Amino acid sequence: SPTLRVSTNDKKNLTMPTTTIVHCWSAPRSRSTALLYSFESRPDCVALDEPLYREWLVAKKEGVERPYMEGMLTGDSDEAGIHSDKWVREQSPLMDRLIEAVEQLKEKGGVIFCKHMAKHDCVYDFCQELAAGDSVVHKHVLLIRDPVAVMSSWKQSGDVHGHAPTIDEVGILPLMTVYSKVVENNSPFILNSDELVADPAGTLTTLCHDLGIPYDDSMLTWEAGPHECDGPWAKWWYHQVHKSAGWQPRAYMKALSKYQTIDPTLLPALRASLPAYDFLNRLSHSYLNRGPAPSEIYEDPRNQHVLVWIGAPGRGRLVPREMACISPWDSSVQGGDAGWEGLRVYDGKIMHLDKHLQRLVHSAKALGFYETGKVHTREEVTEAITRTLAANGMRDGAHMRLTLTRGEKCTSSMNPNFNVYGTTLIVLAEWKPTEGATTYDNVKGITLITASQRRNRPDTVDSKIHHNNMINNILPKMQANYAGAADAIMLDVEGYVSETNATNLFMVRDDGVLLTPHADYCLPGITRSTVLELAKELGIPAFERRVSLAEFHAAAEVFTTGTMGELTPVTKIDGRIIGTGQRGPMTARLQAAYKALPKVVGYQLPEFTGMTNQ
Repeated sequence: SPTLRVSTNDKKNLTMPTTTIVHCWSAPRSRSTALLYSFESRPDCVALDEPLYREWLVAKKEGVERPYMEGMLTGDSDEAGIHSDKWVREQSPLMDRLIEAVEQLKEKGGVIFCKHMAKHDCVYDFCQELAAGDSVVHKHVLLIRDPVAVMSSWKQSGDVHGHAPTIDEVGILPLMTVYSKVVENNSPFILNSDELVADPAGTLTTLCHDLGIPYDDSMLTWEAGPHECDGPWAKWWYHQVHKSAGWQPRAYMKALSKYQTIDPTLLPALRASLPAYDFLNRLSHSYLNRGPAPSEIYEDPRNQHVLVWIGAPGRGRLVPREMACISPWDSSVQGGDAGWEGLRVYDGKIMHLDKHLQRLVHSAKALGFYETGKVHTREEVTEAITRTLAANGMRDGAHMRLTLTRGEKCTSSMNPNFNVYGTTLIVLAEWKPTEGATTYDNVKGITLITASQRRNRPDTVDSKIHHNNMINNILPKMQANYAGAADAIMLDVEGYVSETNATNLFMVRDDGVLLTPHADYCLPGITRSTVLELAKELGIPAFERRVSLAEFHAAAEVFTTGTMGELTPVTKIDGRIIGTGQRGPMTARLQAAYKALPKVVGYQLPEFTGMTNQ
């Protein structure tokens, strides 16, 4: 391509009012043309329709066929209905047209909007953009659209570009090339075209703000029919967008976009394009603003960028948080068919790793994973855990959610016979303190209510399996949320206390005896068993037996136990104040003993190469 540079004499003609050159890169669909018309409607804008098209055709002419090729290459065509000036205009290189447009706007400045096809990037020199001090600035916009929608409407112009497009023609992968070329020096604004259709005024306002230009209401409408800025190829491509007169209403577009079948011949291009689209879409304004700001939802800002381990045996890998996903055919999605563990990392050690992995293996055996496919070994799980912690630089203050599913099925079904790919392992590690927004206050304590739901019977869903069928826990948690309590106590089918929706329970009688309910209907937690061992070492009498709700109401102390929150005092149950309403002395004593354990107990993590101070 020619060097894209302005001569010294040309630069002298570029006066002080700022002109913003907007390069809008997209795939070849009508929304890019609609955005061209939107900018053309501004009184301060010069619109250029694919000014790199001719140069691209020259570079690709051996491999591209277009019905207007001769006119584009020679500037002369006898095609009916197209003014000869348009063919001549396309002979001018982009730089000449930009200099001419800047000259038009030199009095007051303004906007030059260049609609580019992403595949034309190969003939644009990003390093030699037209420069003239502070009076001309370049901005890049990547206009993206779900490639499924692009493919669905491809045949509308199939006679022009062929019915079996190349990946380059589809334009999603070339958008990635554009992104890589401009992101370091001129971060592009990534715009999902669905935003324009859903909220034209709001989206255009945001776009203009990011481009550093004022929004104008004139951008919402335009004249139907051909436009002065149209390239001479418009009669072959723009018949649908020429029916429009603005972003709203566009009922004809909605009708065209509904219920279209995707030709199987397009699937290879679709498979290649989707990853690039997914990457760019995660950087779009709509995705980044899909919920509260990160500062409002992440207790620790590092959790916004954690890496997650996902995969079948021998095929696991680390992926960024926003890219983490499993198949909709995975058994955990199809039926909650999975087991899980929660683990904590303290000062370079994983607390009770062996016990947690043993329980995970027991759950997998009880669920029959070993009879239906290849299962991750303990060594593979340990390696995945270590790699995940190392990648995230986590040696302290971290909590992990470890999930092992029966794996991906070959068809949607409850039948484990269709699990043919082996188990799926997920290692989700987060920076999470033992006391915080997602846990509890281990000094001031918490309030509990009693749930209306009863704990599962072992002959229905046995809680000795640490399974992912969590609805029996979630509904009581919702009750607690509605009541303004931290958690909810769950009774067994005979009316005795079992546990809370998330933790095991202990109570202290007035005589100093420590009681915890039998684990007949609940999971005998690892932290629970650790507390019983500590009580024995400290000479505290402790017993497992049936405990009624009334005994908990009248207790001197109550506390919960769990890997995530450790030992948490309970100061009120169902409106009854427990003991003095403050953390009791035995709770504090056991908390202190538990805090000392990570120094002497746990799996020692190896040193992490490249570790920086967190």
